[in-house]
Amino acid sequence: MAQTAGSLVERLGYSPDAKLVILSCDDLGASHASNEGVFAAMHDGAATCASLMVPAAWACHAANNAAPDDDIGVHLTLNSEHGCYRWGPITHAPSLQSGEGGFPRTLEDLWEHADHDEVLRELRAQVERAQVWGVDVTHLAPHLSAITLRPEFFDVYLELAYEYKLPIRLPSTVSAEQAGFPFRQLALDEGVVFPDHFDHDWRAGSRERVLGAIETLQPGVTEIHIQPAIDTPEVRAFAGESADGWIADLELATSADLTDALDRAGATLIGFRQLRDLMRSGS
Repeated sequence: MAQTAGSLVERLGYSPDAKLVILSCDDLGASHASNEGVFAAMHDGAATCASLMVPAAWACHAANNAAPDDDIGVHLTLNSEHGCYRWGPITHAPSLQSGEGGFPRTLEDLWEHADHDEVLRELRAQVERAQVWGVDVTHLAPHLSAITLRPEFFDVYLELAYEYKLPIRLPSTVSAEQAGFPFRQLALDEGVVFPDHFDHDWRAGSRERVLGAIETLQPGVTEIHIQPAIDTPEVRAFAGESADGWIADLELATSADLTDALDRAGATLIGFRQLRDLMRSGS
């Protein structure tokens, strides 16, 4: 049975025409600047959850400094896209290494030589390390959508979601025909919960995209993602021009412009924890 906009919100206890928004922060753990920015967006702004990049250098710091009720998932990571700032597998995974050390920079490089079993083992280890660090993992969200729309790896995504009873991020702006396989239906068939609406398009600096998404909200659960960071020499050194967009994302997340837009749209903010609780309840 296909998930519809009304069915998920009703299962969550809302009216069929409710507009629920998950404002999620990517790349928690990528840097100290990211940690400070994400926690500021969640604690002082409108962000409702974040996803932790377990292999990144500042991931343990993020886990240690999260508040007990913070809604944190795992940002399943198989790429390291920055020029001189690298992170790599936490398991023995030769097929997931680039020639320069760490994960491949690009998706194309990853897909060319990634071994299925090594991908599964690595991503399972990332979830379990987050749990060992004390994170009450609420969801899964692949970094750079590395396994979301690849049929040879999508079963890893579903296996982990099913194994840990965790909701996932799936794009609503890509059709099954475009992807080449019915990825949303496959998730539904396994009882895996995911937001109704998610635009997987990413560009650093999210103000126009986020406010536009809120202005055109449809009934159902909509995930909108940002990547907030504070302004530091470190983040500008490794991220270059992208840092401007991340800093702007923090400004947006803590601004009256965002809360006013949500109010005008009649939106209700929720996190992934509500979806996880629904999935685990079996209702």
